[in-house]
Amino acid sequence: MSAAGPPPARILETGFGAGLNFLADWQAWRQSGQPGLLHYAGITAQPVPPAALAQAAHDPALHPLAQQLAAQWSGLTPGFHRMVFEEGRVLLTLCVGETRAMLRAQEFGADAVRLHDVPASPADWDLHALKAIARLCRRGAVLAASQAHAGLRPHLASCGFTPHGSQGDAPEEWSAMFAPDWEPRGTHRGAREAGSCVVVGGGLAGAAAANSLARRGWQVQVLDAAPFPAAGASGLPAGLLAPHQSPDDSLLSRLTRAGVRSTLQQAQALLHEGSDWQASGALEHRPDALQSLPAAAAEALASWSREATAAEKQQAFLHADAPALWHACAAWIKPAALVRVWLNHPRIHWRGNSTVARIVATPQGWQLLDASGASLAQGELVVVAAAHASAALLPDLGGPPPVLQPVRGQVSWAMAAAGLRLPPFPLHGNGHLLPRVPMDEGEAWLCGASFGRDDTGLDARDQDHAENLERLRVLAPEAAQQLAPAFENREVQAWTQLRCVAADRRPLLGELAPGLWLSTAMGSRGLTFAMLCAELLAARLHGEPLPLERKLADALDARRHR
Repeated sequence: MSAAGPPPARILETGFGAGLNFLADWQAWRQSGQPGLLHYAGITAQPVPPAALAQAAHDPALHPLAQQLAAQWSGLTPGFHRMVFEEGRVLLTLCVGETRAMLRAQEFGADAVRLHDVPASPADWDLHALKAIARLCRRGAVLAASQAHAGLRPHLASCGFTPHGSQGDAPEEWSAMFAPDWEPRGTHRGAREAGSCVVVGGGLAGAAAANSLARRGWQVQVLDAAPFPAAGASGLPAGLLAPHQSPDDSLLSRLTRAGVRSTLQQAQALLHEGSDWQASGALEHRPDALQSLPAAAAEALASWSREATAAEKQQAFLHADAPALWHACAAWIKPAALVRVWLNHPRIHWRGNSTVARIVATPQGWQLLDASGASLAQGELVVVAAAHASAALLPDLGGPPPVLQPVRGQVSWAMAAAGLRLPPFPLHGNGHLLPRVPMDEGEAWLCGASFGRDDTGLDARDQDHAENLERLRVLAPEAAQQLAPAFENREVQAWTQLRCVAADRRPLLGELAPGLWLSTAMGSRGLTFAMLCAELLAARLHGEPLPLERKLADALDARRHR
């Protein structure tokens, strides 16, 4: 694991500290020019301050990398945090928490392990800790440690490690290789190699899955019934990306933070700020609901969500005592722009006007047929990401009761008239307001959206416009007063589409049969969940570090409704 040569592809480090080992391996990976991805899973009980990252990197060659790391080093609440570098080819999963708990929460096949945190007491490291590490190792993985962990040596053989003896210049270093006499068990043991893949659906979920797999070497065909990408709900003119906040820091709150981080990284790296997206922040106002942060809100959570200041409420034309939260990590994004850049990859081939009617297993994998029985495509791997249309391709989703449900949504929007007094940032609560989004004709505002469960009509409805205006009057009374004339004069346009939800309002992501995956049911949070689900799919397929703790990843499992 020396920086002199290319690093292993998947590294686990139990004492991440200021990230010096990660930076050195990143630099070695750069210099080697080797293909593929570098994965690094680091565990830390308490993240160091961002300034310490650059200060600790004494090698000038590491300073630019340390600055890139520091730029993503925020909001590090307990749990997993995925950071992305080198256009998605270097992935760091920082696991914040007690070491053994983080080891149990992770799931991948490591090529190398570093034990660089010094145990506070012998009880911190024991046979159970070494078993947790062995569970995450591939056969042949090298474990490197210091004499601080010498107490683990008596347990090595029972966990499948063969000691190497001394290694390196420092006599206090030792190493061992994972070479058990038995066949190890674990979900990562059957990790797949890249091959041919077909993705059904050209919206956010499908495009994200295609991009994640293409970056890992898959040749991907994307089939869609529409003639162009993002023709369905992902064609929303602009959507709001913001974390969910709850007093108990619920499952949904933790999932959305992971999703928001993932999508913001993509937007910053791939989109044009100011035209395709804007890191605007957002104010959440729910006057009719309990609005509070967890009782022991940590400083790390404050960089995500905090009580809105009087000045922020004033900018939103709200009373100083109005219950409101400020979400710093929020943005408006044009979903179709994300879809286009995700599909713009040399290993992705887009095919519109291709309606899949059936998916049939073959000895080589899967074949996709149209309504006449003609073959559209075949691949070793299939990912169904066709929103509510997925149910017709996967009979188990049809119920009863049906697992997937279509939900009609209508957004009201119009070009912003001169002299409008609107907040400088988005608002959301029961509904949302995007005050100024650049369009070809100028700036537009958008508000809504309606929520018509089991309603598949796409017609524009005056009743939905009226309901959107009423929601806006509660969310932002002053803005509603400014925009009411546009509604009254019938200057407001409607954008309507169908979203797809599961019964518990969480995405469905998982393998339903060997080589047949599902990624759908993202509801109104497609911007939040599309890339997170795509990276989770790729991690489980390839035996990579999970971007989420296992408990959170399991909460998205498509088989939970079967």
